Amino acid sequence: MNRCGMFKGRGPGREHEEKDMLNNIGLPGILLIAVVVLVLFGRGKISGLMGEVGKGITSFKRGIKEGEQSAAEEAAELAKDVTPETEKDKV
Repeated sequence: MNRCGMFKGRGPGREHEEKDMLNNIGLPGILLIAVVVLVLFGRGKISGLMGEVGKGITSFKRGIKEGEQSAAEEAAELAKDVTPETEKDKV
């Protein structure tokens, strides 16, 4: 309790307590959360969601790869020899 007779709310030491609470979940807590999520949403909905997440990751990777390829093509195009034909003959 603090000076006002009320329980301590958000204070300077509170952030440390919240971080410790998240670090102390452990395996039983994670299993409990997984069971609750499974009961609330059902197996079909969760598997459909995971399928959509997988498609999204695949699409993201494909987009990154295409972006890298187009950047490499642009760099190659910029690196082409732009010397005028008349100057090339002088060498």
